[in-house]
Amino acid sequence: MPTKVRIGTRASALALTQTGHVAAALSRSGAVEVEIVRVRTEGDRVTTPLSTLGGTGVFVTALREALIRGECDVAVHSLKDLPTVPGDGVVVAAVPPREDPRDALCAREGWTLATLPTGARVGTGSPRRAAQLLAARPDLEVVDIRGNVDTRLARVAPGDLDAVVLARAGLARLGRLDAITEVIDPAVMTPAPGQGALGIEVRSPGSVESLGVDLATALSEMDDPRARLEVFAERSLLYRLEAGCAAPVGALARIEDPVDGGDAHLVLDAVVIRTDGTAQLRRSGSVSLHMPSPSPDQPPPPESALVVGGVSVLDGFALALGRAVADDLLASGAAKLAKVGPRSSELE
Repeated sequence: MPTKVRIGTRASALALTQTGHVAAALSRSGAVEVEIVRVRTEGDRVTTPLSTLGGTGVFVTALREALIRGECDVAVHSLKDLPTVPGDGVVVAAVPPREDPRDALCAREGWTLATLPTGARVGTGSPRRAAQLLAARPDLEVVDIRGNVDTRLARVAPGDLDAVVLARAGLARLGRLDAITEVIDPAVMTPAPGQGALGIEVRSPGSVESLGVDLATALSEMDDPRARLEVFAERSLLYRLEAGCAAPVGALARIEDPVDGGDAHLVLDAVVIRTDGTAQLRRSGSVSLHMPSPSPDQPPPPESALVVGGVSVLDGFALALGRAVADDLLASGAAKLAKVGPRSSELE
């Protein structure tokens, strides 16, 4: 008989669509039967700008509380909304394959960022996007907006907004790629750390023993190593900078495949930008993904002790890369552009 698994999610159309993908993946083996549990978060209730709420955790806290109380067995988050500080009593168990993390312009008349008329009104609720819009086009009028994807797209109309900037990933999941007039080059608008990726959380300790074999196996099969390494590097940088998801910080990691028999490399590009777009600082770094040979003196732990989605050697490389690029930004004066500063402890 299949194991019943309750999946906690926000009730927005995008969150439910994302959760539907996760539910389908968990059910694929036939060993898991899923039930969707809708949870209303602080970010869903308020209409004020996210930046005034501190940004961090407004879409997450209620979901985590429901998970800890046992009202659901797993929680699905957009990783860009997930605080980088580990939550008490929960652990990220899987990072599914990532959607394209770039930002997208949805404009009237088929306009691109370069062809928008002088003084065009562009809507976004993100200080990071607003700052990078102004850096590229200081003549634009950036309008702070809230609401779901359909609400924002509906405002692109004569007399209101000329364009909005949204995550391409959300538009793809909702089947609204037709609304995009330009996918913005990350060199112009670097995405938010974790954008396009989902994070699946479970109650600690997240071991095979605590989850049960069926759920643990399904989560392991869902976890994507490439997406995991990318978001670990990006989120490690954000953690080191002690910046929240609403900070004017962008980060995008990618894996460059081996050349001529060498090792793959994880590359991380990042930006810290003044909120008015008048100054920005960009830095990059990379690390070889060389897996050391296992020591014969250190046998693997028993299966019951393994943490699903636990930190591996390669994960450690990604975390170290994020710290290194963050330290480069700080040493180069990032704190003069935004409220960032070095966090002394490490993200593990």
